[in-house]
Amino acid sequence: QVQLVESGGGLVQAGGSLRLSCAASGLNISSYTMGWFRQAPGEEREFVAAFTRSGGSTYYADSVKGRFTISRDNAKNTVYLQMNSLKPEDTAVYYCAAGRGVYIRRESEYDYWGQGTQVTVSS
Repeated sequence: QVQLVESGGGLVQAGGSLRLSCAASGLNISSYTMGWFRQAPGEEREFVAAFTRSGGSTYYADSVKGRFTISRDNAKNTVYLQMNSLKPEDTAVYYCAAGRGVYIRRESEYDYWGQGTQVTVSS
């Protein structure tokens, strides 16, 4: 049974940092594209960042490029999202996802999802 468990969310002031973790079980993250998505209240879920299984390339949404960094530790089967210079508009529930699709910015390309972790950035 596949499980993705996010942690590390919380309340932080604007300009601060948080590191989210996604611990995977039941699958090997090195065999999957691992992505982070987020959903703000009243908004659709949107792509944040992803780490492809083939070659390990990383992709970011324009809104987080230069501030967020996705990484993974294959030995721990865990994916991370380091978030720096946080802004109030980064407030959302952040989800970890695993998939084998090609269009990594699309939700439909992911087969497994975590339950999400809340990130709140105060101004």
